[in-house]
Amino acid sequence: MKPKSIAIVGAAETTRLGVIPDMSQIQLHADAALNAMADAGLQPADIDGIATAGETPVTVAHYLGLTPKWVDGTAVGGCSFMIHVRHAAAAIAAGLCETVLITHGESGRSGIGRTRNVVAPTSLSGQFEQPYGPLGPPSLFTIPVLRYMKTYGLSHEQLAMVSVVQREWAGKNPRATFRAPITVEDVLNSRMIAYPFRLLQCCLVTDGGGALILVAAERARNFPQKPVYLIGTGESVETPMVSQMEDFTSSRAFRVAGPEAFAEAGITHNDVDHLMIYDAFAHLPIYGLEDLGFVPRGEAGAFIAGRNTAPGGDLPLNTNGGGLSYMHSGMYGMYALQESVRQMRGTAPAQIAGARISVCHGVGGMFAASGTIIMSNEPP
Repeated sequence: MKPKSIAIVGAAETTRLGVIPDMSQIQLHADAALNAMADAGLQPADIDGIATAGETPVTVAHYLGLTPKWVDGTAVGGCSFMIHVRHAAAAIAAGLCETVLITHGESGRSGIGRTRNVVAPTSLSGQFEQPYGPLGPPSLFTIPVLRYMKTYGLSHEQLAMVSVVQREWAGKNPRATFRAPITVEDVLNSRMIAYPFRLLQCCLVTDGGGALILVAAERARNFPQKPVYLIGTGESVETPMVSQMEDFTSSRAFRVAGPEAFAEAGITHNDVDHLMIYDAFAHLPIYGLEDLGFVPRGEAGAFIAGRNTAPGGDLPLNTNGGGLSYMHSGMYGMYALQESVRQMRGTAPAQIAGARISVCHGVGGMFAASGTIIMSNEPP
């Protein structure tokens, strides 16, 4: 993809976020999609490409009355939507389609029409991890973080600061689920879920969704909203079993997706004004900061504890409040993308003054997959 050749011209979340007991999963997809179309001034008939995860693109296209000529059903967890953006950009550049809709919707809290992910006994994790009794992501994600803490001396207090800082950003966001300030003591005194994660270090469980619309940059000026241009993209996968990571203190998929996006964008870390790193659990921003090269190995905990990513810090991180305080319906990547778009449009609740470049980095599964999208608000 040539930098700034593709633009995001439509972006919206579902009308409501949080607890939505009267809407099913497919309705949340549709609500987000229609909101994004309204944002871009488009009708369903204008869409000729679709990508989604959770639901299949077949189901979403049928529900919305679309007949696309390009589809992508890549489903690798929460970063699927970052990868959809990359694939859509390639498809538009190749002339396979002109106007791509990427949808997301999950009834993660209410469970209305939800597609349940069941670990098959015959799968790799079903055979080699599930017999040892892990109870979902909170217990599986403890495997790498405990090794990281032992290797680099990350303290419980430093890990708790991730949640504290995220809540500070959430306090600036009227749509955030939790906005009341918290302290390190509040985090460490919250209920233990799976050592070392306390309740306030684990993601929310909510209902909601979001959608994006992409077109070629030369068309972007014809839409009502300020275009946001793609300048770099990257993707990778590592392993479906967290126990088989190459290095428990670093994600191989992160180390491919991030540098790939930076190389394509032709930027350095000093050029980045705004950063989103998927934070389903408190350790993920630590891994992201290091594997993307913002901070040396073993130093991200102290970097966050030093308030470098907090309001007023040099590297604003997860300015919507993140999956820990804003929203997390199951696959958080779409919400991170939405905040990057808002920052580049200049419409974010906690707007970073003068921000020109935003990096949005996601994870899928337990470090199984990764996608990185770099955006700019400066026209080609």
